[in-house]
Amino acid sequence: MTATPVATTTPEIGESEHARLDTAIDDLHTGARVWSALTVAQRVTLLRQVRTSVAATAEDWATTAAATKGLDARHPLRGEEWLSGPYGVLGALDAYIETLSRLARGANPLDGVTIDRAPGGRTRVHAFPLTGIDRFLLSGFTGEVWLEPGTTPRAARAAAGLGQRTPTVSGGVGLVLGAGNVTSIPVLDVLYELLASNRTALLKVNPTQDPLVPIYKRALAPLIEPGFLRIVRGGPAVGAYLTAHPDLSHVHITGSAATFDAIVWGPKTARGARRKKPSMSKPITAELGGVSPIIVVPGDWSDADLRYQAEHVATMRLQNSGHNCIAGQVVVLSEDWDQADAFRAALRRAYASAPERPTWYPGSTNRMHEASDAYPDALVLGDRLLVEIDDDDASALQSTEYFAPVLGVVSVAGTGQEFLDAAVAYANDELQGTLGANVLIDPATEKSLGTGFERAIADLRYGSIAINGWTGFAFITPTLTWGAFPGSTIDDVGSGIGVVHNALLLDRVERSVLRGPFRPFPRSAPGLNGGGRVTILPTPPWFVTSRTGAEVSEGLTRFRASGGVGGLVKTLLAALRA
Repeated sequence: MTATPVATTTPEIGESEHARLDTAIDDLHTGARVWSALTVAQRVTLLRQVRTSVAATAEDWATTAAATKGLDARHPLRGEEWLSGPYGVLGALDAYIETLSRLARGANPLDGVTIDRAPGGRTRVHAFPLTGIDRFLLSGFTGEVWLEPGTTPRAARAAAGLGQRTPTVSGGVGLVLGAGNVTSIPVLDVLYELLASNRTALLKVNPTQDPLVPIYKRALAPLIEPGFLRIVRGGPAVGAYLTAHPDLSHVHITGSAATFDAIVWGPKTARGARRKKPSMSKPITAELGGVSPIIVVPGDWSDADLRYQAEHVATMRLQNSGHNCIAGQVVVLSEDWDQADAFRAALRRAYASAPERPTWYPGSTNRMHEASDAYPDALVLGDRLLVEIDDDDASALQSTEYFAPVLGVVSVAGTGQEFLDAAVAYANDELQGTLGANVLIDPATEKSLGTGFERAIADLRYGSIAINGWTGFAFITPTLTWGAFPGSTIDDVGSGIGVVHNALLLDRVERSVLRGPFRPFPRSAPGLNGGGRVTILPTPPWFVTSRTGAEVSEGLTRFRASGGVGGLVKTLLAALRA
């Protein structure tokens, strides 16, 4: 994901702009004192007010976001903007309200939540689903948060709540440099600053999302009025001024590693090298994307399995036209799988037949050209590229986050555990970044691997792992966490530092693991699913191939916002026609 670029030389802004930004920061310092005086119960009341105002703006939010990406009211993929915008924020608010409500009455956020052990002696929190409606609507999907090795269940419970355990201790005022690709990201990052760290927030919106600013201000008015949030616009000059501002105590960025380095280390030397000492001393957290693998574990798949999982892979790449830090980029196949050619053929069909849409994010056209230059034999399928590595050098595909509709396919030797271990090693050692990884495996093969499968998942060094799902689903699941695998530093930032979302407010997080059904409804029914998970979803609404995805995504958001059995029934009937 790309935040506002920071120039290689320090830009200047005028005195009036200085005054405007300084006034906003002063307001936030006043707001920080007010925030510290609020009880947790009062914060719950405030979050409920925010929820009401977000619900009231949901339609304008989704419609405006779709228009900025060239999706008109009839486009079959406009539902993406309902799910990745207001739906994601409403879900996060509901989860935070539940966490803070528990703390306000003296309970623990993990009361009633299953906690057990994951491989390597890790503590595992079963963080999704936690509500009856999620168990029903998203049946077959579960999510876990794995904590860092050495963290005991008792320690997990003691720390759950983070800043809300000490609400009077202020974290000061933080700067949030908002992402430009997904409209919920800036809002979710602001909420995490406020709730995990007790920091009021100055949100600088990416210029690609300037049309959303009036909607953000309406949706977040309950946070703006008391001085807990200020929203500003601007380009690199504003970003440079704010990251260097002495009255801001912390920076959070969703963007690129190049932008991160420019912020932390300042302009490069005359020879183009990074400076020896960082130019910014304040702490910084970041989510910076990467090259995400899609590991396809060989098994005995039906023709329907091949088609469905090919559409799944196409979705991982093409949702939001590939302008996602979580977009799958490298499919890892077994060269010894007797169905590899059949899967490749199904993938070509699914990738080519998905609805066309604009490649809208700034710079994406240039990255498409870079991919074409690196791989002149790539298949050009409408507005997208499919790179099937044979004798070609895979280094560009492995090291470049194209942030555009470019999908690659590579092969690794072996079957069964041998393949899985080799694929995990390939993902860990050859692909840039540690943000998200996806694994597709049929129930019979997973069962045959036994503990070897769980060990392989533990060996994957990624902050989010989706098994028979897409990490994009984990992104909008608020009680899961989002961020790079731990261990990055400002010297070698990789996919970033720290986590966000995390509505249970857990400490010492290592990763989140999402598990989903291998087969959709009705093939997911007991007796038909081969021992896999049961789900009521046919084609999920986030699939780019869903015929009713737009209608279902809007319906789910409206149900999340206002409830109503009638609307939900209509939405479920539409889902069955997907």
